[in-house]
Amino acid sequence: MSIVVNVNGVICDSKEATISVFDHGFLYGAGVYETLRTYNHKPFLFERHMARLHSSGDMIDLALPLSNRECFERIRQTMDAVEDLDEAYIRLLLTRGVGELSYDPAKCLTPSLVIIVKPHVNIQAGLLTNGVNVALTSIIRNHPASVNPRIKSNNLLNNALAMQEALKQDAYEGLMRNYKGDLVECSQSNFFLVQNTVALTPAVSDGLLEGITRNFIFEVGEELGIPVRESVLRDADLTTADEAFLTSTTRE
Repeated sequence: MSIVVNVNGVICDSKEATISVFDHGFLYGAGVYETLRTYNHKPFLFERHMARLHSSGDMIDLALPLSNRECFERIRQTMDAVEDLDEAYIRLLLTRGVGELSYDPAKCLTPSLVIIVKPHVNIQAGLLTNGVNVALTSIIRNHPASVNPRIKSNNLLNNALAMQEALKQDAYEGLMRNYKGDLVECSQSNFFLVQNTVALTPAVSDGLLEGITRNFIFEVGEELGIPVRESVLRDADLTTADEAFLTSTTRE
């Protein structure tokens, strides 16, 4: 099996994996998720991803039914079921679980935890060498007082619409503004601009998902002596920057 799914502890081939149509993650997008990858067969920055998963869950009153250790073991078991696995792409999806046709979370008695594991595919070398096209989209990032972007939610329509618009322009990614008109993040990644040897990225308070790799860049920059700072970024900065780059867990 090249893609393996673990549904509430039951490991199966991706073609056999099922969830109930009454799961509130399916009905209403009521759930949160994390995406990880491995280096040397170990989930990278696992504890940080789990901390964000817990934080996202807390913001929608959804608790993970397993300890971090139990979750790690379940991931390991799922990885072991993938044939000839080198490095892995891992997605954890925590949903409200099966309930009634109602927004009431009390109608869902048991959360569902789905783990998807497949081989990690590296970005094509040409993209790293030559760069990619990023489209500035008309889609506005969710207002923090609406659906807070800091919630890594299964309801990804805001991101998906931005990406759809970018794809229509043959772009690799779609860059979004916030409700104030400032640049915030891409549909599937955080972004940085480099000006005068300083790497700049929008602040979390501007309304974005606090990327695990984004935060790691601050640590790497400090080790290498490269200044990395949060800054308000606007459209005009795109034309004056010396360079730009994207960060996400599955892209280097």
